[in-house]
Amino acid sequence: MHNEFTAVIENDGQWYIGYCLEVPGANGQGRSLEECKKTLKMPLP
Repeated sequence: MHNEFTAVIENDGQWYIGYCLEVPGANGQGRSLEECKKTLKMPLP
């Protein structure tokens, strides 16, 4: 099964903040765009 979701990534000074509107609680952050993408995931139950 393959799902696709839209991620919103914003630059906030020295940090990138990412979140997914379709999945509550799915978020990430990092000092680079790549680091932010790597940490963008759903929280564990």
